[in-house]
Amino acid sequence: MVRLGFIIGLAAIVGVLLSGLAAYRVHQQELAIDRIALARAIDVHASLVQDRLTERELLGRVASGLFRTPSIVKADMLEPLRNSIYAFKTDFVVASWVARLQPAEFDAAQRVLRQAGFPNSQLRNFDGQPLQAAQLDKPLEVLMDLEPRNSETAGLVGRSLTDHPLLGPIFARAATEGTPVASDPTPLLHAGGPTGLVLVAPVLQQGNDVPAGFVTFSYELGPLMLANDDNSLFSVVLIDPRNADAELVADDRGDVSVRTVVRDGVTPAPSAQRTERFGGRDWSLAYYAKKSSFARAQQMAAMVAAIGIALTGIVCGLFGYVAYSNLRLRREIQVRIGFERRLTAVIDELNHRVKNILAVIQSIVTRTLRHGSDVEVARELLIGRIHAMSNVVSLLTESQWQGVKLRGLLEARAIPHSERIAVNGPDIMVSARAAQSLSLLFFELASHTDEGLSLVGKHPNVVAQWEVEGTGADATFHFRWEEFNTSAATRREDSDFGTILLDRVAPEALGGTAKRYFTDVSYVYEVTAPMDTVVDMTERDRTEQISAPLHSARKPR
Repeated sequence: MVRLGFIIGLAAIVGVLLSGLAAYRVHQQELAIDRIALARAIDVHASLVQDRLTERELLGRVASGLFRTPSIVKADMLEPLRNSIYAFKTDFVVASWVARLQPAEFDAAQRVLRQAGFPNSQLRNFDGQPLQAAQLDKPLEVLMDLEPRNSETAGLVGRSLTDHPLLGPIFARAATEGTPVASDPTPLLHAGGPTGLVLVAPVLQQGNDVPAGFVTFSYELGPLMLANDDNSLFSVVLIDPRNADAELVADDRGDVSVRTVVRDGVTPAPSAQRTERFGGRDWSLAYYAKKSSFARAQQMAAMVAAIGIALTGIVCGLFGYVAYSNLRLRREIQVRIGFERRLTAVIDELNHRVKNILAVIQSIVTRTLRHGSDVEVARELLIGRIHAMSNVVSLLTESQWQGVKLRGLLEARAIPHSERIAVNGPDIMVSARAAQSLSLLFFELASHTDEGLSLVGKHPNVVAQWEVEGTGADATFHFRWEEFNTSAATRREDSDFGTILLDRVAPEALGGTAKRYFTDVSYVYEVTAPMDTVVDMTERDRTEQISAPLHSARKPR
């Protein structure tokens, strides 16, 4: 069982280690897969944003190139471009024509705006203050036309954007570089309008490097750069070009808000950053993973580890059950083999003892009938001797043939006149062989005590005593049978069977010597034998092995 437990424990340890290794490998693979998937999704999004920005910038370049020889003071400059603009892209908020007017052209411009039906034809500053041409000595960028025309956008026409804090520098840069330029994020249409960008494209007259005006397109920032699928792996933000510690993020409706970047070591950092090019400047997009790859990898690893440990438990349990069943079967087989061996030994021993008993009975019957002068007397002696043998066999059966107490033989009912026998001696256990001989011996001695009359006309009194002298291998057994109130004249002479039993059979069975004689007042029979043969431990050990319980066999390890 110890070996089996060690094997199952070792298998469990190996299973747990393999489960841990598999969980670790799954953890690393899940992290790698999530990182690759996130990186690919980010690259695809960044590529789509760049394509979208490139298309918008191309629209600005195409629109500015369509103005070949523009007439500056006109309120419908976008009329020839309207179909082309809407056919190209329609996701702009406002497309406008901003003319670069000299102070001398202000009156004509106001007249044109008034004729075009705009509600306020007065040229004015970006904040609504009227402009005085006499006080100006430089050209101004004035909004002369726009698309779409509606109640919300019509009020913007006639405003000068030269001194606008955000757009003024953009017009100056576009005029200098001669290419489209994008503004910083700003509210569109009005102070509370959607956050967006303004792309300014200069319109150059043929053979002149100074722009005659500008075509502008305004785009909402959310759809332009921050649009994303709800089921995507990440959320995207725009790092504010005006403040590196701020980010522009769009909600589900596309509304853009500003949030402050917290760099405390606890708030997750962006998973990746990508740089886009638009309007002559770089825009940095930051990507945040919506789900923690580490947490997901941990969950998968824990699931794999749990499955591995469960399988290990099942395998170890099945192995233990099979091994235990095999051990139990092996033990049952060994018990069965031991039982068969014991049964064979018992049968052999029984045959041996039955043969011995039958031989003794045959001898008793033969000698009793051969020398019996009277049939009735022979019958009584035969019955008594067989009864004595039956009694000792019963006593041996009760003790599982481990022996019989000597005192019990003398006090048995099979012994005639046992009530007149005085017994004295230590309580010792004699062997089965010795018990059979002593039982017949005691019967033979006791059966003569009732024959004839004693010297005083009484039945004789009998004293049976024994003692053990010495210890160990030198111990000697002494037995003395003495019948008082009897003599050679009154006591019947022993039969041939009795003489053989007293003088030869009983002493040989005990491995000692015997003698019998008369005193003045008694008949004495003595037996002296070694204790080793009286007790006979060899016979007792053999009997114990035969009668030992089946579970005493050695158990398999």
